[in-house]
Amino acid sequence: MAAFSMDEYYRGESVNAYKYFGAHPVSEDESGIIFRVYAPAAWQIEVIGEFNGWNGQNHKMNKPCAGVFELCVPEARVGQLYKFRVYQQGGNVVDKADPYAFRSQLRPDTASVITRVSNSYKFHDAKWLKERTKCYDKPMNIYEMHMGSWKKPYGKTEADGGAQWFRYDEVAEELVNYVKDNNFTHIEVMPLAEYPFDGSWGYQVSQYYSATSRYGTPEQLMKFVDVCHKNGIGVIIDFAFVHFVKDNYSLGNFDGTPFYEYPPSDVNQSQWGSYNFNLSRGEVQSYLMSCAAFWLDTYHFDGIRMDAINNGIYWMGDKNRGVNDRSVDFFKKMNCRLNKEFKNIMLIAEDSSDYPNVTKPVEEGGLGFDYKWDMGWMNDTLEYMKVDPLWRKGSHNKINWSMAYFYYERFILPLSHDEVVHGKATIVQKMWGGDYHNKFAQVRTLYAYMMTHPGKKLNFMGNELAMFREWDETKELDWFLLKEYDMHRMFHEFFRELNGLVKNNPAFYEKDYDPEGFLWIDADNANENMFAYYRITDGQKYAVVLNMSPVTREHFRMGVHYPCTLTEVLNTDDTRFGGTGVLNKDKIKSEPICHNQWYHSVEITLPPFGACIFEVKEDPRPKTAEEKKAEESKKTAKSKK
Repeated sequence: MAAFSMDEYYRGESVNAYKYFGAHPVSEDESGIIFRVYAPAAWQIEVIGEFNGWNGQNHKMNKPCAGVFELCVPEARVGQLYKFRVYQQGGNVVDKADPYAFRSQLRPDTASVITRVSNSYKFHDAKWLKERTKCYDKPMNIYEMHMGSWKKPYGKTEADGGAQWFRYDEVAEELVNYVKDNNFTHIEVMPLAEYPFDGSWGYQVSQYYSATSRYGTPEQLMKFVDVCHKNGIGVIIDFAFVHFVKDNYSLGNFDGTPFYEYPPSDVNQSQWGSYNFNLSRGEVQSYLMSCAAFWLDTYHFDGIRMDAINNGIYWMGDKNRGVNDRSVDFFKKMNCRLNKEFKNIMLIAEDSSDYPNVTKPVEEGGLGFDYKWDMGWMNDTLEYMKVDPLWRKGSHNKINWSMAYFYYERFILPLSHDEVVHGKATIVQKMWGGDYHNKFAQVRTLYAYMMTHPGKKLNFMGNELAMFREWDETKELDWFLLKEYDMHRMFHEFFRELNGLVKNNPAFYEKDYDPEGFLWIDADNANENMFAYYRITDGQKYAVVLNMSPVTREHFRMGVHYPCTLTEVLNTDDTRFGGTGVLNKDKIKSEPICHNQWYHSVEITLPPFGACIFEVKEDPRPKTAEEKKAEESKKTAKSKK
């Protein structure tokens, strides 16, 4: 990474502003700290903290260049609290937290903490960083989790002096073993930059460079990522780059003017009651671009999922208000620079709009993201599963529509935290009907469909338990379900086995974004609520059949590509998973009987509300004239050589 340049900072080109601004030790023994802050409209700034009794009279900052305030304080030490006392335009004097602080106090306190993060922890993941990929043709199954509510320390509260949360490093080993056992490949942690309100889950940030003190120190977070990498698990961090909190100690009205945010207007505040970043300012672009680089560089995260990108693409997220060209240009610039600085990081857009080419390279006219969440697939699929099976044929296209647009972007299929909170009901509870067994049968089939559909996958923690209680950030997951309720335990076993099948067979991931990797067998059987398709890669083929009706379909005839033998490798109705046991136990040989457009077919049994996954072994077949001609051409060319 090149040296910091103020010219680049002003132009919005900097990815390392955190190495210049903030509080940095000037010696190895951590005695003496140099403070720098950017506040172009402030007429004076003082450094206040534990080192001067919070009296900045003798610690007025100098101005080495336009907009920059700087001061070296010999008596300041790592670990001490500090703030900037900003004498703003208009005469107000406000104590502000450092926008570049590497650590901050836990709410309700708001001071910054002098912290050394460079070389403060020795990573052991050089081999991982060198060999990681963007996973386009690799399995990627993401476990989205909230650091504070996956598990909780029992019998301890803040009120009695105990811990409300496990530390980053405390949760690491158990979480990683659990993720590996359940055949996930990546963990996505919900936002970890410091935030004041627990109920915002980190999406309303106050300190963009501070790993939240809720769960420990920066070094403990580094260890968490290191442990994940040691065990072959990638780590993605969630981030809100388009809006920030309005709290007075944070970025808003920092120097007495709307610097980080837009001026007062109809685009100044977001629909969440926060300030929108003014992404047309070069200094703000450098602040955010450097922030993304900081988390990738300092903590070794493998990727960033960027929240609410549609609010940056369109003014206030509203397509009718038009494209925000400056924001779009910023996304392009940031993605290009981050990919240049860091090898094979993943940049993921949470974008619910239909803006085109989000995942195309910038040089090809795109925004340069690697992946985009498929919100359309999520909404359509869950809406379909809520419909009474008697009427599902009228909603048939909610399932087959996703493949009509799938190859326009590189999509991730998400069933995220947003789908299991605020009265929306959990995934299993969304299934049609009131019968316990029918809900579980349908949710197993939903997941068989999700995991065998092209695209990478994301599930929020607790989905694998089929929880009926909506997620609450103040409570841990309902782990007791696995011990006390057989249906939940069996569903969890199904989930783990399904993930393993997909993870270990390239047909389900190697050609996720190649049209040759997917082929409909039957997309239009609305009357029977049935869907069937192939997942294909070189040397491997699977057929997936979904029966979205409560009827067992015996002697069901399905077309196949060529003469072949089918072996059932997973059936959602297996009694091991809580089903009724309607299986295809024997190998199934195709017959030369036409079915729809196919000249061969097989006869199978479909369980009610069930999914069957078959391994397909094609019989040797005579070569076509074209194949024979191509083979002869190869032989001729080889003999000439």
